[in-house]
Amino acid sequence: MQQAMLEARRADGVDEVPVGAVLVRDGAVLARGHNRTIVDTDPTAHAEIIALRAAALATGDHRVGGTLYVTLEPCSMCMGAMIQARVERLVFATRDPKAGAAVSLYSIGSDVRLNHRFASSEGPLARESAELLRTFFQRRRSE
Repeated sequence: MQQAMLEARRADGVDEVPVGAVLVRDGAVLARGHNRTIVDTDPTAHAEIIALRAAALATGDHRVGGTLYVTLEPCSMCMGAMIQARVERLVFATRDPKAGAAVSLYSIGSDVRLNHRFASSEGPLARESAELLRTFFQRRRSE
């Protein structure tokens, strides 16, 4: 999660919503990403999607597996991508009460109607992640 926080800070540095993601498989970092929706003019360029795309390219397989560490609870789009990528586990720092699709609004990763499910857990670096997001949005509102 520490590395995901570094990615979130990179996003903050380019005035993107500070969210970072790191995909780990077999004990090694396979891919990483941070939000790039504004920089790339791409509404799908969330940290999770960036990391999943990089992992697929690195492995030559769209089913990347592994554990995805994310600083903010993923949205429904990202949760759907994790299902397609056959992520085995999700670990996120803090909940997103407005768009979170792991536990806050939906439980997509554990929905028995879907063809793939994965475990999720929350909490590592929750305070740090929440503070980074809070500071970012306070700064945006004041501008």
